[in-house]
Amino acid sequence: VDGGASASNLLMQIQSDLFGFKIIRPKTIETTAMGAAYLAGLAVGYWDSIDNIQSQWSIDKEFFPEAPKEKIENMLYYWNKAVKCAQHWIEE
Repeated sequence: VDGGASASNLLMQIQSDLFGFKIIRPKTIETTAMGAAYLAGLAVGYWDSIDNIQSQWSIDKEFFPEAPKEKIENMLYYWNKAVKCAQHWIEE
């Protein structure tokens, strides 16, 4: 994951629980500008290869599914209920 929201441990744990797989957050979470800089560096020869760039990436934290199935089902039930209510919030 990356981007500003990925700084939230709670959000990342909820996503791991809901999706049922490991979430990996890198040390640098704002990767859009970094990606552009890496591409520019490749273009002008600052970086020799993509391998050199990949070696710059490292893990900050990993999140593993840990919530019981019943809790996930409950969360999804209320999420879906909220979405249904929100669909009729604004009248056309």
